[in-house]
Amino acid sequence: MAQDKYDASDIQVLEGLEAVRKRPGMYIGTTDVKGLHHLVWEIVDNSIDEALAGFCNHIEITINKDNSVTVQDNGRGIPVGIHAKTGISTVETVYTVLHAGGKFGGGGYKVSGGLHGVGASVVNALSSWVDVQVKRDGKIYECKFENGGKTKQALTEVGTCDAEDTGTKVTFKPDASIFDSEIYDYETLRVRSRELAFLNKELRITLTDERVEPAKQDTFMYEGGIIEYVKYLNKNKTPIHENVIHLEGEEDGVMFEVAMQYNSGYNTDSIYSFVNNINTHDGGTHEEGVRRALTRIINNYAKKNGFLKDKDESLTGDDVKEGLTMIISCKHPNPQFEGQTKGRLGNSEVRKLADSVFSEGFERFLLENPEEAKIIVDKAMTASRARVAAKKARELTRRKSDLDVVNFGGKLVDCKEKDPSVCEIFLVEGDSAGGSAIKGRNSMTQAILPLKGKILNVEKARLDKALSNEEIRTIITAFGTGIGNEFDLSKLRYDKIIIMTDADVDGSHIRVLLLTLFYRFFRPIVEAGHVYAAQPPLFRITHGKTRKYVLNEEERDTYLASLPENTRPEIARMKGLGEMDAEELEETTMDINQRILRKITVDDLTEADAAFSKIMGEEVEPRRQFIEENAVYVENLDI
Repeated sequence: MAQDKYDASDIQVLEGLEAVRKRPGMYIGTTDVKGLHHLVWEIVDNSIDEALAGFCNHIEITINKDNSVTVQDNGRGIPVGIHAKTGISTVETVYTVLHAGGKFGGGGYKVSGGLHGVGASVVNALSSWVDVQVKRDGKIYECKFENGGKTKQALTEVGTCDAEDTGTKVTFKPDASIFDSEIYDYETLRVRSRELAFLNKELRITLTDERVEPAKQDTFMYEGGIIEYVKYLNKNKTPIHENVIHLEGEEDGVMFEVAMQYNSGYNTDSIYSFVNNINTHDGGTHEEGVRRALTRIINNYAKKNGFLKDKDESLTGDDVKEGLTMIISCKHPNPQFEGQTKGRLGNSEVRKLADSVFSEGFERFLLENPEEAKIIVDKAMTASRARVAAKKARELTRRKSDLDVVNFGGKLVDCKEKDPSVCEIFLVEGDSAGGSAIKGRNSMTQAILPLKGKILNVEKARLDKALSNEEIRTIITAFGTGIGNEFDLSKLRYDKIIIMTDADVDGSHIRVLLLTLFYRFFRPIVEAGHVYAAQPPLFRITHGKTRKYVLNEEERDTYLASLPENTRPEIARMKGLGEMDAEELEETTMDINQRILRKITVDDLTEADAAFSKIMGEEVEPRRQFIEENAVYVENLDI
């Protein structure tokens, strides 16, 4: 059997920054918009390290007119001397040699947000050009790179400055041949800049966008740090005790800090954890230690003070975190993250430290503040009673077999195909639209669930009340995933969940109610990209034998302008979904070859949580303010 030649010459060795350009995803995760913005944070992280070390209190981030980005800090400035190992300046070493930095136990930084020490060199490798300017010892130095990290100008002294004026200024332009997009999004940078300011108290971060006239700018600085973070997250909610509980401690060089406050919310907690400013969205040992201690301390207090009468009765972790807003911040000199995205902390010793620091501080708080302690325990006790009631109601949503649910009392009209990857379900507003959708669907892959009226607003209801709502029970049963502790994404019966409502105020309200339900009870479904909104057209334009559907006035005008002059197209404003016949509904909104769907995403959970609380929560004032500020943007108002 013939064999292809395979010897030493087939083994490729990529040197220097060539490896980064060859496989950028290994270093920044992706080359889409997320990866593009990741470049900014790699440089900002270096400035944050200076702040963590106590040498920097101001970071400026600027999006320049040519869409390059400048990051400037008032830290010590990168050392400028010749590096003993590389024989070139330390600045050039940091920007051209992988794993070169002050993050590997050499005494540069005690705690660092970077994991691999590759940030500066990776940004250089993936940029068309980079300029670095350092102020240090009364002198100004400059170093320039181009074409993926090649040195254009070695470190050169270019001027003088006051001896007290120190820092590093980096300007870079992402390489258009590598990234899907070169356009930076101001809002994405603004949200993360604010988060970094919360996590590093008294650090001022200024973000400026020079691409617009006049320039747009935001400055963030929080003296209270994560205490103010919790207040921000609770600003559209109703706290049930006045003060934010703040606990902190340090052991073996690991600093640990928690801020928390309960609110009157029912369905979910807002617990966010960070390690060295990195959002550990999958939790880890620091979060596990706190959650474990929270449950134990509240149970102990409840038993000692007679809240729990039965010695076998106890509160669960879900009970004690209902309505809880909490920020957990750990600063670790040697964090061990699990997964390429740094989503979970793995250091086993942190679990005990987190438990110890939190237990001591929280137990002391409950003893010293009996009135607030009673409020917190009462909240958990009420959640416990609701949990028992919800367990009974949940039994009604379990789907044992297809025969058990055939039509859910005549509501769900399921599809014939059993492979979830090709199936989709339309949640349709009203029986009329539901009837047309049933007739116009592809019965093999499209299921229809008509909804009567507006479902319960789960932002204002506990799980047990939500589960007593017939429409919500039907949705839960149809999806097949279960909810709460029983939720299993792998059991989702449809690849696409499509909300199909009219393009008017009532339709928008129903859509928001459904999205609130999904966000609070089925968040992993949204995060996994299974939820969509149908986009029914607003106009039908008939020109000769051609029939064109358009979504809005702008598309209408563009299409009309493209038609030959002296023609008279017929323009009809589309009826509501319930007034469309089956053929129209299929052609405009359901046919996979012609329809337009809008995917619902949750890019920023913090912002999404605040938005749902503001729009759908108990507090009237934030909702009134939101309506006043955004009413001007409402189109096609149907009064």
